[in-house]
Amino acid sequence: MLAGLLAGIALVSVLIARYGDRFGRRRCYRLLFVLMATAGTAFALTDWLPALLLAGLTGTVSTDVVESGPFTSLEQAMLPHTGSNATRLFGTYNTVATLAGSLGALIALVGSSPRWLLAYPFTAAVGLLASAQLSPAVELARQPDAEPLPPLHRSRGIVLRLCGLFALDSFGGGFVPQTFIAYLFTRKYGASPHTLALVFFAIGILQALSFQAAVRLAAKFGLLRTMVFTHLPSNVLLAAVAFAPNLPTAIVLLLARFLLSQADVPTRQAYVVAVVEPSERTAAAAYTNTARYVTRPVAPLLAGVALRGALGAPFVIAGALKSVYDVGLYVLFRNVRVE
Repeated sequence: MLAGLLAGIALVSVLIARYGDRFGRRRCYRLLFVLMATAGTAFALTDWLPALLLAGLTGTVSTDVVESGPFTSLEQAMLPHTGSNATRLFGTYNTVATLAGSLGALIALVGSSPRWLLAYPFTAAVGLLASAQLSPAVELARQPDAEPLPPLHRSRGIVLRLCGLFALDSFGGGFVPQTFIAYLFTRKYGASPHTLALVFFAIGILQALSFQAAVRLAAKFGLLRTMVFTHLPSNVLLAAVAFAPNLPTAIVLLLARFLLSQADVPTRQAYVVAVVEPSERTAAAAYTNTARYVTRPVAPLLAGVALRGALGAPFVIAGALKSVYDVGLYVLFRNVRVE
C-alpha cells in the first residue's frame, strides 16, 4: 500500500510539473482537494484493495506532514507570487504544517478507527473553499502572443543537479525513520513509551522553532549557506546518537539534531524557486519533490539489514550520506546566482 501511495505522489507530481501551469495552478490545486476528499472517503469506508490502490494513486494521501507531494509543489510555486519575503513565507508555511501535523497525530491517538479518515473530505472541503479565494497573481504571467515555453527551459541542468542531490539527502534520511529511532532508544537505552512520546512531541516543537530560525539566518547569511551550515552539523549529531553512552545523552543529541536540521526545509524550498525562472517554478518544485519521494522508501529496507550488524549503523550511514549531500550542494551551487 505504501508503494502505491508513493507511486501516486510521484505520478501526480510529474503531471503537475508538465501541465500545471498550462492547466492553471489554482485549477490544479482545487482538483487536488477534490481528489483528496475522494481518496479519504475511500480509505475510511472500504477495505477493498483495488479501491484503496486507486485512492492512493491520486497522490493526495501523503506520507509526510510538511512536504505533502503535489500540494507542496503547487504551493511552492504560488507562494513567491505574493510579493512578500519568500523565505519568511516558507518559514511560516512549514511551521503551520508541522503544528497542524502534530495536532493531527494527537487526534489519531484518541481513536484508531478508519472512520477518523473522514476528516480527509472535511479538510478537503475547507481547503477547497479557501483555495477559491486565491488571487490570479499566483498564476504564471504570460504575454498573450508569446510562444509557450517548455516547463523547464533555462534551468534544466540546475534542476537535474538539485534532483540528484535531494534524492541523496532523502535516501539518507530514509535510514532513520521514527520507527528506527524508537527501536534504538528502546533496545539500546531502555526508553519507555512515555519517554518516546515526550521526545517526539519535543521534536515537533523544535522543528517549528527551526523553521523560524532559518528565516533570520537566511536573511543574514543567504539561503545556500543557511541550508548547508545548519544541515551539516545536524548530520554529525545524527551519527553521534549511535555512540551516546546513555539515554539522556542520546536524547540531547537527537533534539539538537532536529533543532538544526529543519532549518534546511524552508530555505531549500525558497532556494528552488529562487534559482530558476519564474516560469519554471512549478516544474522545478514538482521534479525536485518527486526526486525526494522516489528514493526514500528504499533506505529503510537497507537500514533493516544494517541493524543486524549494529543497532546504531543506520544513524552513522544516514549522517554520512546526508553530509555528502551538504558538501555536494555547496560545491556545485556556491557560484550559482540566485534571483
